[in-house]
Amino acid sequence: MIYMAVAFGLAWILEMIASVFSNNGNQIVFTVIVMITMFMPFLGVLIARIPLKGMGWVPHLKGKLRYVFFALWMPALLSILGGVLFFVIFPDTFDSEFMTLRGLLEEAGALEQFEAKGITMPMYLLITSIQAVTVAPFMNMFVALGEEVGWRGALYPYLKKKLGVTKGRIVGGTIWGAWHWPIMILAGYEYGKEYIGAPAIATLPRRRTQTIVVAFISIVPFLSLFHIYVEIWSCYFIMCFSKPPIF
Repeated sequence: MIYMAVAFGLAWILEMIASVFSNNGNQIVFTVIVMITMFMPFLGVLIARIPLKGMGWVPHLKGKLRYVFFALWMPALLSILGGVLFFVIFPDTFDSEFMTLRGLLEEAGALEQFEAKGITMPMYLLITSIQAVTVAPFMNMFVALGEEVGWRGALYPYLKKKLGVTKGRIVGGTIWGAWHWPIMILAGYEYGKEYIGAPAIATLPRRRTQTIVVAFISIVPFLSLFHIYVEIWSCYFIMCFSKPPIF
């Protein structure tokens, strides 16, 4: 109870605060608060005095290497397949001129710099895509560690013990998805606000995928890496190729 109170209570408060900044157009503060929020499950573990030992800090990859590659490459593949399917269903939303991406870069003050250096949108996409499947996740996996210690290191083993493997995965994935609801409802985090079944449907696909991965890779650092890959790729394809507004 202490763990859940901290992991959810403090996180939901921070998510509400972050949403205010997001709706006011202050994305920098929004991003910082979201990063802080990701450490609330870890804080819950510490306050509840749940042992960190035995959570899977040291990689033992014998016979499980294929699942590591799954964690590294599947988010990108699923994102690309999902993006293709999206544009097959909604072909009128496809933007070959990258207007949404241009708008985001212009808002960040980077568009003029890229144009001055002769970097075109296709070149930028190629560079960022390579970064997204190589160095970027490793540079950002520390942030995801805040969640993975709480969810995969503490909550999932507890649920598996109490409910069994299958029910534990379902309940754990649902809890983890619901943890994001305030920021999804108030700020349209990652998926926007205007879609059928919001916000519950948005929590299902990637949360279930990550819950399945943990059944095979009980190594917190690799789970953090997979988490970041999903965060990077979840909206990447649509963000780059959809006509504005994307939501």
